[in-house]
Amino acid sequence: MAQKPSIPKGTRDFNPEQVAKRNYIFNSIRGAFQTFGFQPIETPSFENSDTLMGKYGEEGDRLIFKILNSGDYLNKANEQAYAEKDSTKLTSSISEKALRYDLTVPFARYVVQHQNEIEFPFKRYQIQPVWRADRPQKGRFREFFQCDADVVGSTSLWQEVEFIQLYDTVFSALKLEGVTIKINNRKILSGIAEVIGASDKLIDFTVALDKLDKIGEEKVKEEMRSKGISEEGITKLQPLFTLSGDFESQIESLKSILDTSEEGKKGIEELAFINEAISELGLKTAALQLDVTLARGLNYYTGAIFEVAAPKTVSMGSIGGGGRYDDLTGIFGMKDMSGVGISFGLDRIYLVLEELGLFPETVAKNIEVLFINFGDKEALFSLKAIKVLRENDINAELYPDAAKMKKQMNHANKRAIPFVVLVGDNEMESDTYTLKNMVSGEQLKLSLPDLIKQIK
Repeated sequence: MAQKPSIPKGTRDFNPEQVAKRNYIFNSIRGAFQTFGFQPIETPSFENSDTLMGKYGEEGDRLIFKILNSGDYLNKANEQAYAEKDSTKLTSSISEKALRYDLTVPFARYVVQHQNEIEFPFKRYQIQPVWRADRPQKGRFREFFQCDADVVGSTSLWQEVEFIQLYDTVFSALKLEGVTIKINNRKILSGIAEVIGASDKLIDFTVALDKLDKIGEEKVKEEMRSKGISEEGITKLQPLFTLSGDFESQIESLKSILDTSEEGKKGIEELAFINEAISELGLKTAALQLDVTLARGLNYYTGAIFEVAAPKTVSMGSIGGGGRYDDLTGIFGMKDMSGVGISFGLDRIYLVLEELGLFPETVAKNIEVLFINFGDKEALFSLKAIKVLRENDINAELYPDAAKMKKQMNHANKRAIPFVVLVGDNEMESDTYTLKNMVSGEQLKLSLPDLIKQIK
């Protein structure tokens, strides 16, 4: 007996209803991107390995799917690495390409490669799949779509303001209320590290601080001690552990904590500017919240850092994020190209909308009317009518085979098609159509114009 086929862990098949729901999200995001003036680009699903490797840190490098060279790849393998089972050196000799890990590094490569064709500031959006050799779990897959928007070639903080508005516009369009847009600034984190004498341990400090809401104050302090941060420095951090209140009051508290750090004060100024602008402009459904523990993407973020939290009524991680990077294209030799970008977590947004029942009933618009097939003569007559219905934006189709009527009616029921049309000799002679409502069972004999009106 043939073995039942399967798909790799962390990947998914999507049925017609799921594809329709995903397209509903895609279209909402794409529509907002275009409204805000972003232009679409696409990059290859795989890049040269040296484009991707070393850009995401050691952990990220391990999660990149490598593609074996075509042909007899072992013939060119590093024999010493093969003998020593040194996977890192061996991989570089048998794999020259890799599936993209995200859309950001390919975008940086695109900007550098096409810099003479691009008009800066360049506002781009990109909606494509990415791949990560991660451990699959709820809301985390090995193949998934990213929906990114970036602006490069401008240091203006109005871009950050617009991205917050963009998030709010998308979640408003999706009728998703209770979303929180968390914001922090890399300069504030650097300033705090400077004040406590741990500038050389910025990553260790921020990784520990980022866990505050998960493991609590005491365990965060323990982790900081284990990383070599002094007791005096941890004491200076105490106001951070109890930082609360609205955006403005947290800003005031940070001013006293960072009064000796120029870098920190610059971060405070940037956050205050963004908050004042958003307060003046207003948001429809989202809320802006300052979170000084937010420390994502420190390998390349240099200014604002964003993370979007789903409504508290659902158990879900972040559904979006991003930030300001001052020199992302520098990894490819193009210096001083500042940018800022955000991403939407499509799969997590899908799960949130599903859990909250926010997909419109019409999102998976089905065939509205099925014509029963009684034979070739009747089928041709029906197809002439179907052509007119389609021209009137009515989704219609003919059952392809002249099967038993019961089978055709069952087919309509299983596909939840609301109407069927029956065309026999009497209908063809009188140029009419018998329309049956599959919910109420009501039948009407109608002319073609009346048929269109009734279905609509």
